Amino acid sequence: MSGAPRPLRIWAVSDGRAGIEAQALGLAEAIARRRPALVTPKRIAWRWGLGRLPWRLIPPAARAGDPIAQPWPDIWIGAGRATLPLSTRILAWSGGKTFVVQAQDPKAPLARFDVVVPPTHDGLDGPNVVPILGAPNRVTAETLALAQARFAERLDALPAPRIALIVGGRSRAHDLPTDLARRMARDVRAAVEAAGGALMVSFTRRTPTAARDAMTAAFAGLPGWVWDGAGDNPYFAFLAAADAILVTEDSTNLATDAAATGKPVFVLPMKGHSAKLARFHADLAARGIAAPFDGAFAASAYAPLAETDRAAQEILLRYDGEP
Repeated sequence: MSGAPRPLRIWAVSDGRAGIEAQALGLAEAIARRRPALVTPKRIAWRWGLGRLPWRLIPPAARAGDPIAQPWPDIWIGAGRATLPLSTRILAWSGGKTFVVQAQDPKAPLARFDVVVPPTHDGLDGPNVVPILGAPNRVTAETLALAQARFAERLDALPAPRIALIVGGRSRAHDLPTDLARRMARDVRAAVEAAGGALMVSFTRRTPTAARDAMTAAFAGLPGWVWDGAGDNPYFAFLAAADAILVTEDSTNLATDAAATGKPVFVLPMKGHSAKLARFHADLAARGIAAPFDGAFAASAYAPLAETDRAAQEILLRYDGEP
């Protein structure tokens, strides 16, 4: 009697930044929920500042970080620009035996990949393109339940409604100057106080220090938890415990994570504009998932966004050679 087939070997490759790595791991873990698999995160970097060059000009031998060498995985999932010098070559290196998946728009020849998983708002099209609304993420019912249980002692004591505020920051298209941060904090505080609830705040690495300090000061004395970056990150616990979630408009990841909870999602404006992100938020609104924040937390119910699972299913179909 033959034994069970061996688990798939999946590498989730990124530069290690939290938001980028979450996309690769999110897809890998979603595949592993459907088929036995061993998921290995791989973090890479480029020596001598070569990472700023176009991917075609970066010699693979200049890489740093985790080993990238044979035996090659069954499935390679890359995310982020830093992976492209490797993702675009792994098909050739493995003799076509490694199935290569790239999250986001690689801005590279699509024939270098077996599957590309970009956000729909990028407008990328092709026979091996599987667009999804938002970005791949690691949010599942189990992830949320475990995170909430881990921080239950502190979160369960907070009055309802519990509002999560996830703050992004500076990007190519957006910024969070201090005066806007103060106004944002004032409006959110007023809404939470009017509701008689509590506020749970998580900043990102892109939040400017001055904006973070201004908002932290503005929330002083309000029931809740403003995470200061010390100790374990309660980000998933905040999403799990929240009755409603506020996110700034600058990030696909933040809004996608929030939408995966099935909780009401409200979007806060920032300085700047991105046509692509505007399309993304319009798509969320069209599905009844998110709306601009108007000072209230009431919203209609919706099914949690499960685009990562849909992409994982499509990846497995194509890996198995099904049309």
